[in-house]
Amino acid sequence: MNSGGTLVAGPARQGLQGRVTVSGDKSMSHRSIMLAALAEGVTEIQGFLAGEDNLSTASMFQSMGVTIEFLNPQKTSLRVHGVGLHGLREPERVLDAGNAGTAARLISGILAAQDFHSVLVGDASLHRRPMMRIVAPLRAMGAHIDGRDGGNYLPLAIRGSSLQGMRHEMHVASAQVKSCILLAGLYANGETRVREPRPTRDHTERMLPLFGQAVQRDGDDIVLQPCGHLTAPQDVVHIPADPSSAAFFAVAASLVSGSSVQLTAVGTNPRRDGWRRILQAMQADITLSPAADVGSETVADMRVTASRLQGITVDPADVPDAIDEFPVLFVAAALADGEFILQGAEELRVKESDRIACMVNALRAAGADIEERPDGVRIRGKERLKGGVTVDAQGDHRIAMAMAIAAQCAEQPITITHAAAIATSFPAFVPLAQAVGMNVAMPEAAP
Repeated sequence: MNSGGTLVAGPARQGLQGRVTVSGDKSMSHRSIMLAALAEGVTEIQGFLAGEDNLSTASMFQSMGVTIEFLNPQKTSLRVHGVGLHGLREPERVLDAGNAGTAARLISGILAAQDFHSVLVGDASLHRRPMMRIVAPLRAMGAHIDGRDGGNYLPLAIRGSSLQGMRHEMHVASAQVKSCILLAGLYANGETRVREPRPTRDHTERMLPLFGQAVQRDGDDIVLQPCGHLTAPQDVVHIPADPSSAAFFAVAASLVSGSSVQLTAVGTNPRRDGWRRILQAMQADITLSPAADVGSETVADMRVTASRLQGITVDPADVPDAIDEFPVLFVAAALADGEFILQGAEELRVKESDRIACMVNALRAAGADIEERPDGVRIRGKERLKGGVTVDAQGDHRIAMAMAIAAQCAEQPITITHAAAIATSFPAFVPLAQAVGMNVAMPEAAP
């Protein structure tokens, strides 16, 4: 990942207007490649997010003998020629997950069951992210994994082995941990059960049945009894628009006076819809069209109109369902009336950056009244931010985009350094933002 790049943003010159179709869902794009690679037959995928993170996933499976055909220049349409659960080949070189924590954690569950040796690496940011949360349960299933600090950090050396199904009670609400264990469970002897402390995004459970593998709920347990093979779906696998990407435009349209923006076909899976519930609790003006089904997911168009947001205390039940969107929700809170309090979000500290500390530092520099807490923040909203500063996104795509939204309501522009990481999740962010009237540019990217 390129950790350089400078973004210059704000203030908005007028209300934002237009219709936006954001890129495909990042989480689902990862999973679609993985399951298609392990299936027997050819899977066609539409709406794939061709960001750096998802392309890292594709590259890792190509390194293990999977043929992937990109059908258009944008790489949003592709065919994956699956090799079956036991058809992957030992890679000649290390597998590089780049900046993608989802890719690294999920693929570890697959690699743990292969009959070969592999080494998993990533960029500097990913090498700082904790891996023991997946390594410990995989070891309990019989996996042989080593790495830095006893396996807590990349690189991980994985020697595939025979796995045994088990019941794992998670102590951290993490869809990545849950999905890693379920993917390992595809290869395990006996059933695999996972119990979450709180519900998390369920794309893996929803997508596995498309490939012929049932996943059931038994009380609080998620249960997978391996059927022994995956089969490519006859129908195209459609990826909805990414709700995390849509959230940036929804917050911007809520904050910039005179705005009205329509977001099309956004995923409304309840486990990904926490950001919208939080915004609407803050009295955002968001109107949804009737929901429609896209494969195993629901989508809806959203009309977002400018409104005066109000501070709230975030419902703890919404925290796991909005964990990726809190950077931009902090921006909404910094420009709302009253006080915004978030607790129970310590997971934000082990993302691509420490997102609590990064956003507190960046927003405070821009003039926000924000207090850092161990597991969240306290924010007292203001009418506008001062801006006129340079802030460091620290190579975190969501920090960079969140501060670009904050700049739309600042008195002076905000310069955001180390912003090139936007390409990991939302390479079309700048042109789409410009198309609806946001004042944002990456000068060094200009011809």
